[in-house]
Amino acid sequence: MRKIWVKADPWDKELVLTALESGADGIMVPDGCSEKIKELGRVTTICADGDLVPGKDVEIFTITSGDDEEAICRLAAQKLVVLECTDWTIIPLENLIAKGADVAALVHSFDEAQLAFGILEKGVKQVMLDTRDPMELKKTLDLLKGETGSLSLVEAEVIDVKNIGMGDRVCVDTCRNMEKGEGMLVGNSSSALFLVHAETVSNPYVAPRPFRVNAGAVHAYTRVPGGRTRYLSELEAGDEVEIVSHDGTISSAVVGRLKIEKRPMLLIKARIGDKGVATIVQNAETIRLTSPEGEPVSVVTLAPGDRVMAFHEEGGRHFGHKVDETITEK
Repeated sequence: MRKIWVKADPWDKELVLTALESGADGIMVPDGCSEKIKELGRVTTICADGDLVPGKDVEIFTITSGDDEEAICRLAAQKLVVLECTDWTIIPLENLIAKGADVAALVHSFDEAQLAFGILEKGVKQVMLDTRDPMELKKTLDLLKGETGSLSLVEAEVIDVKNIGMGDRVCVDTCRNMEKGEGMLVGNSSSALFLVHAETVSNPYVAPRPFRVNAGAVHAYTRVPGGRTRYLSELEAGDEVEIVSHDGTISSAVVGRLKIEKRPMLLIKARIGDKGVATIVQNAETIRLTSPEGEPVSVVTLAPGDRVMAFHEEGGRHFGHKVDETITEK
């Protein structure tokens, strides 16, 4: 998960409030200002009287040559290293990322932050944003804080839909509203997940609940930040889940509530290439998968030959982590 730290030194109350309201992970402030921050909101502070102390927990390192890289790698294993590049070339960051060092790049704008997060496709995991412009700060946090990259989704062809009786289904209520074309990836197999659409659609009987994904049965997998999977039944308030758009764009959302209730269930079988895949969802008009065009498709109208969006990968999972071994799930 990306972290965005904010430098508000010298003290600037407007900058601090913007950082708090926009979800900054921590704020660097002048010594003696930690309590002033705590009066405004709950957040990690960096200063002599803060949660993280410069010199002890945090090191500001100005890299001047490749000879500094080994020292930075050693420091990064012990504390937060905020790395300043003298000419803001990306080569030092590329080298450090390749060596596995977890450093925070010191950046001064949205463009620099976006570049740092995208280096070597993997990017740094955290940045320290040093700007005096509250609007630039808000733009950076709003656009980059929840965004986590993209996935290559594929089309799955429905081959069968049938009633299977009662089961325990999971509704995931998140702390954000989703848009048309967005939802969560859910499936019987961790290597084949269907894009279950959020409840953004109005109908004569139920108001839209765009914060909700009526995701599937308790045993099903879903994706969470970091490329891991978890069982739907494991989630609880405060956990993060991946929100995925039909074009593959990933963001994240915090779980606010989980609702597990007994409901009639449908088994949906499909084909991705020559591989059979499946998921189990509640039998109700309001539960929808997602078409290749991003349209919500009610599961009660699905028929053989229909195409819906899914994510498929080779290999298996061990405690939610991807492993390169053959695992057969039926």
